[in-house]
Amino acid sequence: MGEEQIKEPAEMPETMPEDANALKQLLEQERAHAAEYLDNWRRAAADFSNYKKRIEKENAELAKFSNSMLIARLLPVLDDFDRAFQTIPDNLSGLTWINGVMLIARKMSAVLEAEGLKPIDAANKEFDPNFHEAVIHEETDQYEEGIVTAELQKGYKLGERVLRPTMVKVAKKKN
Repeated sequence: MGEEQIKEPAEMPETMPEDANALKQLLEQERAHAAEYLDNWRRAAADFSNYKKRIEKENAELAKFSNSMLIARLLPVLDDFDRAFQTIPDNLSGLTWINGVMLIARKMSAVLEAEGLKPIDAANKEFDPNFHEAVIHEETDQYEEGIVTAELQKGYKLGERVLRPTMVKVAKKKN
């Protein structure tokens, strides 16, 4: 809001005009001043309300951004858990400490999901560069061209924003 010159209320004349028209004119001037002040006040209140909304939105974005940085740094830990669970020998899979580690991994995943983290589903879907990163193109007759044949590294979204794209193998027609 720009600086506006504030008008002082008109001073009452020392002698009151006896004429009713002069009194009406003076009353209309004061009403115009009051309407102008009310309009300026409403504008200032609207500006302040917009300012508060903008600050709240910026603070929410800042919180999301700071969460996304931390969550992005935790994604390799999730990857490590997944790789470790895939390589557990059958003779060790029933041990209680292995089950305990699996529970810890599930708890960590649940906490991250509560913060808005979602895995990107890619297997057997059409390649989408907005969500997938093609690292291998495989010539095959088993899939149509452009279909994701395998996930090499899981991708994640935080809310609607891609935090890390899924690394994928994509089908390519044989020549």
